[in-house]
Amino acid sequence: MRHSFKEGLKSSLPAMKNQIAKEILDRYLNGETTAEEQALVETWYNSLSEQQQTDIPIDFDRRYKQLLLTLPSPEVKKAVRLWPRVAIAAAVTAIFLGTGLFYVTNQINTNGAGRVTAGDVDPGGEGATLQLANGQKIRINNVSAGNLTEQSGVKISKTADGEIIYEISDNQTGKLEYNTLSTTRGEHTRLRLPDGSLVFLNAASSLTYPTSFANSENRRVSLTGEGYFEISKDKAHPFLVESKGQTIEVLGTHFNVNSYPEEAGVATTLLEGSVKINANGREQIIRPNEQALASASKISVKTVDVEEIIDWKQGDFYLNNVSLQNAMRKIARWYNVDVVYDSSVPMNLKSTGYISRKNKLSAVLRLIEKSGDVHFKIEGKTVYVSK
Repeated sequence: MRHSFKEGLKSSLPAMKNQIAKEILDRYLNGETTAEEQALVETWYNSLSEQQQTDIPIDFDRRYKQLLLTLPSPEVKKAVRLWPRVAIAAAVTAIFLGTGLFYVTNQINTNGAGRVTAGDVDPGGEGATLQLANGQKIRINNVSAGNLTEQSGVKISKTADGEIIYEISDNQTGKLEYNTLSTTRGEHTRLRLPDGSLVFLNAASSLTYPTSFANSENRRVSLTGEGYFEISKDKAHPFLVESKGQTIEVLGTHFNVNSYPEEAGVATTLLEGSVKINANGREQIIRPNEQALASASKISVKTVDVEEIIDWKQGDFYLNNVSLQNAMRKIARWYNVDVVYDSSVPMNLKSTGYISRKNKLSAVLRLIEKSGDVHFKIEGKTVYVSK
């Protein structure tokens, strides 16, 4: 449905709802805006550029990465002069993704936020280790796309973009065998299970699962760390996720589970459908945009911003109103670094911002430093945090 321009915009782009902003941006990229829309977008961008001397990072948002890959260098450029439509689209997207402040790299580097040292750490990337039922381990990073192996009538293959796929052949033995796919810190991966369900694994996580669900009453897997699940519907065979003393039962839905041992409990966040959680003798059903936190004593439920929860799957760090400790745990897992806090750092600080996980570590830390409440120093694979 196309929204009325005047109804949607009101007075300026920053005030727009996300969906309307995205529609206008898409029309702008495709050359389909009205004269009024185009004038407002370009006038707003030029005003922002003049006031803030804005530089637009090239790779900031998965939805427009193909356009941005046409730029010749990963360094920040004065995009307003050379590639106006792409540059303006980037700026508009920054507004509705991060209130216009957090993809502006000049702003990150000013206001006393330049204390991150020259030492830097590259971001993590695609990678995992597959352990077969016979104990054999395959480093996914080290093998080419194509067939990896076949066991008990199930063919395991790897796509060109790193996804692991299980395909059931006609000559299954009926033998129940389990595989484990695991990531280290600084790795993530995707897995398509034999029933077609898709699992995204975050850094320092693992999933243990049968190579076939054909002869089972249910589809049961075991997770450590964090995973995002898109479950194929099969009412006759419920999908069960076991994690740190908790079991989630679903028929077909999308949800995220965070069960890292260093977190307070197991956090299950639902995006669509419904799930039933069983933990320590208690049951709880949650609905979309709700999160259940299961601890040893209770299951608590609250409404959450799902964008904050699945930021890692989308390739971003969403840090708005996230505690500093929580933000740094995310960062440490992705960049494979250790974090050391000075005793002067308050424990109630909140980080803020929205930035791609493809950035180097220093760019992410500079974003948090914008608050003025905390400073960082990178030495090798250790990040020191001080007041």
